[in-house]
Amino acid sequence: MKAQDAARDDAGRDPFTAVVVLSGGMDSTTLLAHFAALRFRLVAVTVEYGQRHRKEIDSARRIAQHYCAEHHVLELAGFGALLTGVALTDDQVAVPDGHFAEEAMRATVVPNRNAVLANLAASVAVARRADLVALGMHAGDHFVYPDCRPAFVDALRHLVAVANEGFAAPRIEAPFMTWSKADIARHGVRLGAPLELSWSCYKGGDIHCGTCGTCYERREAFRKADLFDPTEYLDGVTRFAAPDRTPA
Repeated sequence: MKAQDAARDDAGRDPFTAVVVLSGGMDSTTLLAHFAALRFRLVAVTVEYGQRHRKEIDSARRIAQHYCAEHHVLELAGFGALLTGVALTDDQVAVPDGHFAEEAMRATVVPNRNAVLANLAASVAVARRADLVALGMHAGDHFVYPDCRPAFVDALRHLVAVANEGFAAPRIEAPFMTWSKADIARHGVRLGAPLELSWSCYKGGDIHCGTCGTCYERREAFRKADLFDPTEYLDGVTRFAAPDRTPA
């Protein structure tokens, strides 16, 4: 019997391998650091879906290399080309500036994106008999993105189990689901994650703009965590008020 076969659990999974969805942003960088600290073998999956902020893919490559992770970039550019009217995939739609919880940020919602990314990672995990698929969504994203809620992860777990019944279906883990972005920043710094290599800006420039929703969320996270922000912004000064979400 091979050593790697002996290490498999009763379901035939390799309990020491994690397939991590790595976008190249702060959250997924910290996620990779989290499972590296737990001594998992890391298989990082990045999806090129036609996003205008392609610089995140280059960031993902550097971050995976930092952790000596096996890294794969899956090309789905044709998928993004079909998503007209979405600010992240349609260059005719402006990326909105403002607080990340503003209603205007709905323009940045890529339909079903996390389901697509997670299921691709799950397929890789089944083929590799990896123990788990790791996702980096967190509580702060619940404002705008419907696929960043606990209900989504619960449904995904059920789907992956049913879709792969009889095979070594992986566990689905989203360890930051109840965390704030500031919590993630603290955890990343504590783990020594190379957050300076990560990329958040949706506008696709050479430098973080500092005013789109995801840039502002990044800035606010470091500020609330009382941590040094290693990011260079075109505008690191402008403040946006959080929207009033008190029920009428």
